[in-house]
Amino acid sequence: MNEADARRTAPKAARPPRPMRADARRNYERLLAVATEAFSESGANASLDDIAKRAEVGPGTLYRHFPTRQDLLEAVMEQWMQSVLAEAEPLLDSADPAEALAVWLQRLISHVAVFRGLAAATLLPSGAKDQSPGRVLHTTAEELLTRAQRSGQIRTDVTVIEVLTLVSGITWACDSGKPVNPVRLVELVMDGLRTHPALPVGPAPAAT
Repeated sequence: MNEADARRTAPKAARPPRPMRADARRNYERLLAVATEAFSESGANASLDDIAKRAEVGPGTLYRHFPTRQDLLEAVMEQWMQSVLAEAEPLLDSADPAEALAVWLQRLISHVAVFRGLAAATLLPSGAKDQSPGRVLHTTAEELLTRAQRSGQIRTDVTVIEVLTLVSGITWACDSGKPVNPVRLVELVMDGLRTHPALPVGPAPAAT
């Protein structure tokens, strides 16, 4: 084989993805913002055509960026996950690990509330993908829980799956429309997790 033949048959190097044009980037970010609002209002089955209309782009533009509903959901979840992780970062260095865990659980519930009907899927790992939202949240919660346990503030017989299951129950109750106070529920959960439970939260029930 001569040099010319070798050049023709050699595998071509993969081209890096082309940077997105400024107008395309604006459309992409606008679609993500509107999709987040739509999923908050109507759940995962929100109308894609309505999302495109509210973002003031054509359906073709939406499908060029997000060929399927799942692609759009994953992009929104990825953006959401990065926000949650950014809020967890300073808490990992907190001088009060138990309080840091409580703060993050409350923030997590408020974040999950954005995605109605998706609470269970986002809070608990559901597959082998190491970077799936559930897996990343599991790892972050485990780090915060482990720090609190090592400080002696939290019971060592508690697992991260148990904590996230309790939080998942709170998010389900919030999503069901029931009149619940998620902040108080997290405080009650934390009282059960502490090695020395705090005093009851709020006023005692009236005597009957």
